[in-house]
Amino acid sequence: MAQTRDVVELILQDHRKMEDLFHLMRSVEADRAAALREFSDLLIAHALAEEAKVYPALKRYKKIDDDEVEHGEEEHEEGNKALLELLEVDEVGSEEWDEKLEELVQAVTHHADEEERTILNGARENVAMERREELGEVFMEERERHLKADCGAVDNVRQIVGT
Repeated sequence: MAQTRDVVELILQDHRKMEDLFHLMRSVEADRAAALREFSDLLIAHALAEEAKVYPALKRYKKIDDDEVEHGEEEHEEGNKALLELLEVDEVGSEEWDEKLEELVQAVTHHADEEERTILNGARENVAMERREELGEVFMEERERHLKADCGAVDNVRQIVGT
């Protein structure tokens, strides 16, 4: 992936990586469990970093809709719940696993699409590149901190979801 510090591009790169991991999780030829572990870490770290560092900063811009930002946080919650349901399935590749995977794909894809059309386009149009690069730096630091803490482990996801 291209080296960038622009928070919009960094978030988009994560979204594309998640799509790639969905393809692996659907493939009977891939190590689906490993793809799920990588996806789980990425989804949780990505969402926590957005909520801690990016969303609060973007709410300060008049032309970025606060309701969209708050809706993005609600959709993170939905994605986290769907992730937990998949993580709790005993047998990778079972009918239940495939069903829960599709629920996760639907939740995350819907969120990414909305976020790209509303929040990220708003940021691209209304936030100066210098500020987007500053946000990119803190987003990546926060994301990396969570990745190092094994944030996608099922017990941590349970704690985040609140079950």
